[in-house]
Amino acid sequence: MSKVYCPALLLAAPASGTGKTTITAALARYFRNKGKIVRVFKTGPDYLDPQILAQASGQPVEQLDLWMAGEHYCQQKLYEAACEADLILVEGVMGMFDGDPSSADLAARFGLPLAIVMNVKGMAQTTAAIATGLADFRADVHTIGLIANNCSTVRHAELIRDPLPARLPLLACLRTDETVSLPERHLGLVQAEEVQAELEQRFELGAQWIADGAEPEGLTELPPAVAFEPAPLPAVKPQLQGQTIAIARDRAFSFIYDANLRLLQELGARLRFFSPLNDAGLPEADALWLPGGYPELHAQALAQNQAMQAAIRDFHGSGKPILAECGGLLYSLQRLTDLEGNGYPMLGLLQGEGAMRGKRGCQGMQTALLPEGEVQGHAHHRSRSEGTPEPISHGRRQRHSAPGEAIYRDKGLTASYLHLFFPSNPDAIAQLFLGSVSCD
Repeated sequence: MSKVYCPALLLAAPASGTGKTTITAALARYFRNKGKIVRVFKTGPDYLDPQILAQASGQPVEQLDLWMAGEHYCQQKLYEAACEADLILVEGVMGMFDGDPSSADLAARFGLPLAIVMNVKGMAQTTAAIATGLADFRADVHTIGLIANNCSTVRHAELIRDPLPARLPLLACLRTDETVSLPERHLGLVQAEEVQAELEQRFELGAQWIADGAEPEGLTELPPAVAFEPAPLPAVKPQLQGQTIAIARDRAFSFIYDANLRLLQELGARLRFFSPLNDAGLPEADALWLPGGYPELHAQALAQNQAMQAAIRDFHGSGKPILAECGGLLYSLQRLTDLEGNGYPMLGLLQGEGAMRGKRGCQGMQTALLPEGEVQGHAHHRSRSEGTPEPISHGRRQRHSAPGEAIYRDKGLTASYLHLFFPSNPDAIAQLFLGSVSCD
C-alpha cells in the first residue's frame, strides 16, 4: 500500500468555546453541498460533537487521540479516509496546545495544516498578536491562516486583517449569527437525534455563513493536500464468535463510539440494541452493555419502566457479564437524584446512590486497570456517587498520581465512571464480555 494525497485541515483555537464545532460543521456542509466527500474527525474523547459532525458531513466521524487510540490507529484511520474523501477536516480540542497530546501534537505528527479559530468579540488588533503567537509557538506546526468568529462589521474585519503578517492570512470573518449556533446542555452539545430537523436548518444557514464570510482564496478553497501513509492494525481474533451483546441505546444512553461497536463486531459478536426507556424486556443475549448518556434527564421514565428494570436485575442475577459506564453506572445504582433534586429508584445492581452536582464535575484521560488488562478511557461527568462498595481498582490518571475513577465489580457486573475505548485493548474487551476472568 502506498501513500495517498488528500486536502486536509485541522481547526484549532486558543481556548474552548470559540465556535470550532459550529464552524467545522458549517464547513463540512458547505463542501458537501459542493458535491465533495468530506470526512470529519474529532480530536480527543467526545460523543456529542461527532454526532453533530456526522449529520453535517453525511459521513461517519472517528475520534483521533494519540494517547487513547494510539498513533498507529490514528494514522490508519486518516489513511482510510484519505482513500475515499475529497477533504478531511479535523476539529481540535480545548486550546491548540492544551493537553498531552494536544491538537498541535496531532497536526505535527501527521503534517496537517492548521487554521486558528478565534472569537474576536471585543477584540481588534490584539487578534493578530495572539494569532501570530500561536502560529509561531512551534516550528513543527504549519498554520495556514486565521478564522475570525463573531466579527461584527466591515471595519472590525479591517482592524483584524490589516495587522496580520502575510504568512498568516485571514481566511474568513464570520459574523455573529445565533441561527447557526449549535444547541448545548450541561455536558456539551445536545444529541443530534433530538434536534435533527433544527440542525439541518442550521447547517444550511452555516454553509451560507461560511460563503458570506470567506476571504478571497480563503476558507471556501480546498486546503493543501497532505500525504497519508497506511499503518495496518493487528488482526483481531474472533474471540466473541457466537456471542450476542445487548446494548442500551436511546436518548438516555447514547455515548457510544462507533469504533467500539466495530471492534465488537470484528471480535465476532452479534449486536442487539434495546431501549431502557421504551422496551419491556431485554433481547436474548450473552452479555449486556449499559453505556454512558443522560440518564439524569430521563430518570423518572427509567424508574417507571419497572419491567425493564426487572429484566436487567434477572440478567445480573444470572451472573452474565454486564459493563456499565458512567450513565450506565448511575442507572446501576439504587437511586439517582436529578438536577432538580428529585430522586428516583434505579436498578440496584450495585449499592449506592448517584446525584447530579450542577456545574462541578470531573474529566480527564485515565487507564482502566481491569483484571482482564489495561484499557484506555476517559472520565467526563457532573455527578457524584455515594455509599458504593469497595472498588476492585481505580483508573490510573494520565498525568498525576492521585487515584482515578473507582472500578466496581459485583458478580458479572463491571461498573465505573470511565468510558472505555475498546480498540485500545481488544483482548481485554473480549475477556470482559465473556466474563472469563475473576477478580478474586
